[in-house]
Amino acid sequence: MKTLKTPETFMTTTTQVRDSVISKSQDDFLVIDNVSKIYPTRDGGIYTVLENVNLTVQQGEFICVIGHSGCGKSTLLNMVSGFAQPSDGEVRLQGKPITKPGPDRMVVFQGYALLPWLSVFENVYLAVHSVYPKKSKAEKTVIVKDHLAMVGLTEAAEKKPPQISGGMKQRVAIARALSIRPEVLILDEPFGALDAITKEELQEELLKIWNEHRCTVLMITHDIDEALFLADRLVMMTNGPAAAIGEVLEIPFKRPRDRARIMETPEYYKVRNYALDFLYHRFAHDDTA
Repeated sequence: MKTLKTPETFMTTTTQVRDSVISKSQDDFLVIDNVSKIYPTRDGGIYTVLENVNLTVQQGEFICVIGHSGCGKSTLLNMVSGFAQPSDGEVRLQGKPITKPGPDRMVVFQGYALLPWLSVFENVYLAVHSVYPKKSKAEKTVIVKDHLAMVGLTEAAEKKPPQISGGMKQRVAIARALSIRPEVLILDEPFGALDAITKEELQEELLKIWNEHRCTVLMITHDIDEALFLADRLVMMTNGPAAAIGEVLEIPFKRPRDRARIMETPEYYKVRNYALDFLYHRFAHDDTA
């Protein structure tokens, strides 16, 4: 099938990404610099998950990462969060190497990661208390209440995770992450397990919160429409092993975004089809292997 074309303003090639890292300015916020990740195998060999990955993210950007299973998306974000270290290269935040997890980078998982014996309020309070132990109880309570209100969970504050829906659990996880004011919010397929209606509602909620607070967001998704609605740029990974960034699409839609309006434009389907062609033709999995 013929490769679809896309306007040059939408696309950045791997070479351009690498060049932008090399010529980075002092304004660069998050830099993934020539990163590789290699694991030993049981037979004494090696398995290369990621190879020579380069990406520069500016403060306040919303970046979505997409690619087939096994392309190292989660591994890449784990190195940004500090849960894993590169085998080669370096990840830097505001010029400092990331060597461990920290409150300046918060992760929201698909599985919520809530403590089931604590209430909604207590789950968020625990995070606030851990990061701001010197604040008074009254100050921490105000922070928790403000963030639960932000995600529409004031009435559910005293309920425990088993008593609320999946969408509400994810709202708690987002409130908990934002309550400590991280520099980078890392989202690992946060809406993947939700039904379509709840998913769209939370996408709208997330975008509203991001528009108000503009923290830097790195989000893994398998949903191209989700990425086109949320992101400033879409990072498309090649297949593993030894996966890399194949292309970076600049999302051309102005903010604030109206989902129905942008989906009515020819430009939307031009960008969408280009991303689909990348994933399902140029970097499709070979099921015959």
